[in-house]
Amino acid sequence: MFKKIVLAGMVASVSAHMKMSNPAPYDNDKLTNGPLDASGSDFPCKNPNYAVLPSTANSYAQGSKQTLKFLGTAVHGGGSCQLSLTTDEKPTKNSVWKVIKSIEGGCPAKDAAGNLAGNSAAMPDPFTYDFTIPKDLPAGKYTLAWTWFNKIGNREMYMNCAPISITGSGGSQSYLGGLPDMFVANIGNGCGTKDSTDLKFPDPGKDVDQFGLKTSAALAPPTGNCKAGGGGGAQPTGGGSQPQPTYAPQPTSAPQPSQPPQPSQPAGVSNSIPGGVFVTVSQGQGQNPSQPAPTSQAPAPTNQAPVPTDNAPPPSPTNGGSGPAPTTGTGGGSGGGGGAGGFAAGTACTSEGMWNCIGGTSFQRCAAGAWSATQNVASGTSCTPGQGAELKVSGGRASKRRLRRGLRFSF
Repeated sequence: MFKKIVLAGMVASVSAHMKMSNPAPYDNDKLTNGPLDASGSDFPCKNPNYAVLPSTANSYAQGSKQTLKFLGTAVHGGGSCQLSLTTDEKPTKNSVWKVIKSIEGGCPAKDAAGNLAGNSAAMPDPFTYDFTIPKDLPAGKYTLAWTWFNKIGNREMYMNCAPISITGSGGSQSYLGGLPDMFVANIGNGCGTKDSTDLKFPDPGKDVDQFGLKTSAALAPPTGNCKAGGGGGAQPTGGGSQPQPTYAPQPTSAPQPSQPPQPSQPAGVSNSIPGGVFVTVSQGQGQNPSQPAPTSQAPAPTNQAPVPTDNAPPPSPTNGGSGPAPTTGTGGGSGGGGGAGGFAAGTACTSEGMWNCIGGTSFQRCAAGAWSATQNVASGTSCTPGQGAELKVSGGRASKRRLRRGLRFSF
């Protein structure tokens, strides 16, 4: 056990901030140890050269326990950290990050009233932290992000990223899609954290540690307009609710839809797009989905998801996005269509969770009261044109579908 840390000055130079040393990060020789720019211009990951990989690969088995390590002494009294994953090997602002570990208080140092002695950017942090690779996470390549919200000093967000490979078999994309979104704050997105207080994450997930605090009551929620996961995207509409740590009440800072959410998939479907955007995929011609419809809704026609109950009439199929989004589909086909035209991103809509397949090659969704930007379907697949409570996709191999970029972050 470490004795009481000898404290340095409360303010450290830029050369003595903190950075992650294990897992080994991208472009380590050029990775600075300061926070993200306050404008968010270098989000995510401080814009490293993703082609420069660490000399030692970060290869982890499903279910294995790993160690998080740091370099530096400017711990700013500790704070709260998260570890998150994305399937994007070159993350962008639109990448979707899913939390596998939250540390509330005492990260990257426990019981520190300021900074550690030494004022050295190269000094190993004496504190290390365990994290577990979920056994239900699909094997493959990911980018891992360490994010840190310091307790004392300027309101900042730190973020380092590392390439990792997860080995094993089994797992499901629906498990990854059902994890909480990474919390984002202090980078110009309207969400902030309180000074001199350890952050309580709105949705920390199931794997949570608390260090340096006597009670969970000492934690403080974020400030400002902090949307689900802190990212500015819509609430997930599928995959079930997240398990909460036993000491924490249900999160209260994330806004909820104003009308009852519509189920977007049958229970148990394992194909997903990040952030709770789920699709029903057919494996071939004439094959019917085998999953039952959610029991909270009245039975729908065969292979047809429940139709939203709003009664406003749909717009003309030629609507280019200037009018309000349709609130229900009236077509008799499997898409529940109300027209195959696209809507401009941000156009108001009222049927939360409604899908719109455009020409069979791209799609968008009504989320948080507005139509999302269009996204292309996976190569070799097509969707059934029109609007409906489900997005019907055919062709391709759903079991190998990777999470795609979502619309979780905006400035």
